[in-house]
Amino acid sequence: MAQDPIILIIRTLGEMYAFIVIIRFLLQISHADYYNPISQAIARLTNVPVLALSRVVPRIGRIDFSALLYAIAIKVAVLCLIVLFSEIAMPNLLQLAMLAIVGVIDAILTIYFWAVLGSVIISWVAPGSYHPGPQLIQQITEPLFNLARKVIPPIGGLDLSPILIFIVIQLIQSQLSRLLF
Repeated sequence: MAQDPIILIIRTLGEMYAFIVIIRFLLQISHADYYNPISQAIARLTNVPVLALSRVVPRIGRIDFSALLYAIAIKVAVLCLIVLFSEIAMPNLLQLAMLAIVGVIDAILTIYFWAVLGSVIISWVAPGSYHPGPQLIQQITEPLFNLARKVIPPIGGLDLSPILIFIVIQLIQSQLSRLLF
């Protein structure tokens, strides 16, 4: 069965923008370099709605959850538009919210999976690179690596923390899919 082009466009654009907003949240919680050109571009694309939400949503510690809440709202809006343009019965608001929250958590885990993989490859190919992309990837993943190194310290110069991170991500994602079904 061919997918409706309107639904495909809505889903693609919505998911791309939600991805950018989630990246903004991850940059905030990892305290990545704000003056990195990539960080600046992400901030420019998301500033207006996130700053408006940050006036309403209180900070918890040093973490601003307004970007995360905005990503969930984007996911809910995308799901509503998809349901509107398809022949599916409209689920209730709680179901939409749960689908959106699980979708955002899954996107965060997927971003971390690929960022950790990218960080491992960068550490082999171009350690200490001054390019903004690898620097941002390293800054996003370093808090995760530090947390994993507390569980499995480097053994003889071999850092096994990425393996632990991959296993934990896969376990959480498998449980998320079970939660939905």
